[in-house]
Amino acid sequence: MNVVPRDLMTEIPVSSADFRGAMRHLTGGVSVITAGRGKDISGMTVTSVTSLSVEPPTLLVSINRDASSFSLIRRYGAFGVNILNADQLDAAERFAGKGGLKGADRFAGSQWVTSVSGVPLLVGALSAVDCEVEEIIERHSHGIVIGRVRDIRNSPRTAALAYWHGQYLAIDQDEDAARLADVSVPGRARRGV
Repeated sequence: MNVVPRDLMTEIPVSSADFRGAMRHLTGGVSVITAGRGKDISGMTVTSVTSLSVEPPTLLVSINRDASSFSLIRRYGAFGVNILNADQLDAAERFAGKGGLKGADRFAGSQWVTSVSGVPLLVGALSAVDCEVEEIIERHSHGIVIGRVRDIRNSPRTAALAYWHGQYLAIDQDEDAARLADVSVPGRARRGV
């Protein structure tokens, strides 16, 4: 394989629109990030949560520094990650700003419990994870927030909410596994052709 030296490559700027278009191809699990305490709370819908380490349990999330949740995470040093189940589309849309709701008003319509750190966690989420901020790395418009997991509440549910090409999708472990088996095993998909 021939590698072109960096000094011989021409920099071609990538537009924001092109980048967004490329990222729409990336399927992401949908989570609601919650921050704050008491009535000083806010939250946002994200697809940018990932595990960082198992030992110790740590995850990271990328949050726009202009978001109200970012300032609350910085102030209180804690946040919640609520991994949504397929039936929680309404929460995903509320926390994405549909209907113009902001701050504490986004929490109406769902049941919440207070975590060990004081942040609200969504009852019925596939997993609700309470995190203490370990570090915030600010890059460009966002902050990469690294959180040490302090508590986890798991649900027995298996159907998840995902986001792909600008749409929310339900992914059900049992139903979708059966569908994938039908089309992924060589020869099965060609029957009846």
